[in-house]
Amino acid sequence: MRRIDLQREDDFEEWRDAARALASADVPAHATIWRAGQETDDLFAEAAAVVSGERAAAFFVPRGFVDLARTVVCHSDPQRFALLYGALLRLRRNPAMLEDRADPAVRRLEDMAKAVRRDMHKMRAFVRFREVETDEGSRFIAWFEPEHHIVRTNAGFFVRRFATMRWSILTPDISIHWDGSMLSEGPGGARADAPDDDPVEEIWRAYYGSIFNPARMKIGAMLKEMPKRYWKNMPETALIPGLVAGAQARERSMVELSRTQVGGNGQVAWDALRAQAMSCTRCPLRHCATQTVFGEGPVDAQVMLVGEQPGDQEDIAGRPFIGPAGQLLDKALAEAGIDRAKIYVTNAVKHFKFEQRGKRRLHAKPNAGEIEACRWWYDRERELVRPAMTIALGATGARAMLGKAVTISASREKPHRLADGGEGRVTVHPSYLLRIDDRGRAEEEYAMFVKDLRGAAQEF
Repeated sequence: MRRIDLQREDDFEEWRDAARALASADVPAHATIWRAGQETDDLFAEAAAVVSGERAAAFFVPRGFVDLARTVVCHSDPQRFALLYGALLRLRRNPAMLEDRADPAVRRLEDMAKAVRRDMHKMRAFVRFREVETDEGSRFIAWFEPEHHIVRTNAGFFVRRFATMRWSILTPDISIHWDGSMLSEGPGGARADAPDDDPVEEIWRAYYGSIFNPARMKIGAMLKEMPKRYWKNMPETALIPGLVAGAQARERSMVELSRTQVGGNGQVAWDALRAQAMSCTRCPLRHCATQTVFGEGPVDAQVMLVGEQPGDQEDIAGRPFIGPAGQLLDKALAEAGIDRAKIYVTNAVKHFKFEQRGKRRLHAKPNAGEIEACRWWYDRERELVRPAMTIALGATGARAMLGKAVTISASREKPHRLADGGEGRVTVHPSYLLRIDDRGRAEEEYAMFVKDLRGAAQEF
């Protein structure tokens, strides 16, 4: 018997090195015992020989198996390493084994991989950070209880999504910490180590309660996508039992209300969302900007415009697009036949980012982390307004709308189907037009800008 002691529960490279050495030595699967992260001995300890530092020449397996094994290693089933090793031996004899979806071993491994991916999705969806003050400043702390060993594998997502925040995610087995430049890990914690509440969560609960739509509620689907075990991590879920209990009565009330008043509930939700945004701490831009510059316009607008960020005048006044670029936008909208009073105007980033040059504050382009940190507000605005047409002004606005970086030239003259069912169009930012020195070219670019706006207007 061969015993293989792996140091970490989720280390694919460690398993691969051991499995390669065993397979090269023709060690059968039934002659191996795999353990990970365990200190205690087992029944076969005396008869087992520990694999330590064995090396073997590499051999090739299908890429699909490598990807599958990398995911399955994160599963919590103690038999995962033995199952993978057995599959590896069979795969060397039959390279087409993975194509047989009826094979019990293949089906079991794929089910395990699916469970891991589902747990990773749950972590990304249900982690809720709460701000605490430390000697080093603000830190955001979250508690999560994964079913599988996914924390290290999932860490990169949170680093990219919250690159400008200092945060920690605590779980029973491991904790990960990000200081803005380096990721570190530590021992697991307890639920009591994470804060229970946050000052803005009362506002968030008011917002969630106001947008809750009982007519669209499907309890079975909700519990499948958001199991009760995650409810304690999220402020809004404390409201769900009461909202569910009164769903039918509230639905009747909404039907009656809709006969005499349209949009009232949406305005209440928008007011609550804007109030919460005024104390936003999701990125460091809040420290220099005068205030949060939230979107404005009718909550039931059919058209939404999303720009980059507020400028100097917007930062002082607290309203979007009122400076030179905003004035040029108003002129272009009028020529395109669009009434600004009937559209919703917002920015991808809600705080003014600038460089101080003497007494002047010069615009500085927001980075990817700042755009992602502010995306939460943009997504909530879309949920409330539900525009049929969204016009992105500039590359940053397009990134917020499409969820990825694009170039204006490649995405400008075509419609984009958005995830919520609306349509999106991309054009230049009016500030770009103001920077063109050549008068003839400036007039030509402005005419194209008006044409873009007019073309989008004809679609709604």
